[in-house]
Amino acid sequence: MSYFSDQNYQNLNPNNFIPAEYESCDFTQCDFSGLDLRGFSFENCSFHNCDLSNTKVPGVSFRGVRFDNCKMLGIHFQACNPFLIEFTFKNCQLDYCGFYNLQLKKTVFSSCRMLEADFTMANLTSSSFVGSDLSGAVFEQSVLEKVDFRDAQNYRIDPELNRIKGARFDLDGLPGLLGKYGIKIG
Repeated sequence: MSYFSDQNYQNLNPNNFIPAEYESCDFTQCDFSGLDLRGFSFENCSFHNCDLSNTKVPGVSFRGVRFDNCKMLGIHFQACNPFLIEFTFKNCQLDYCGFYNLQLKKTVFSSCRMLEADFTMANLTSSSFVGSDLSGAVFEQSVLEKVDFRDAQNYRIDPELNRIKGARFDLDGLPGLLGKYGIKIG
């Protein structure tokens, strides 16, 4: 397998993007939408202003990977290699992404749009969703202990179906926690 380290890629032609191990590489304004990334490995890499929508990620390794201002619609992250998985997302569109049953402790989703993202059975202990839009996101049998939901919007979390001990919420977020009870707040 090929190995690339400390490379900067800008406007990379997807035809020149070969399955390899990429370590400490930066990808800027690259369009990878719809690509099959099977056989790729990313460690301590950064993606800036890239489109990765509908990429296929079976077996792909993401270790210490940062995504800034990326469009990442419909990615099934539950198919990637779960070993040492570690992401940071900032100002990304993660609509319709799946994180089913992943160990995502301390993952940062900062100011992201995550419409109908699926976090069913995910362990998100000590993660952060600060400033994110979670409209239609699914949290069921998820571990949300010590998760920071301050300034997050439009979430619906059933405290009876999820572990939320120590999670942080704004007062504005109470309807997202108590909505199923038909309680009027304010």
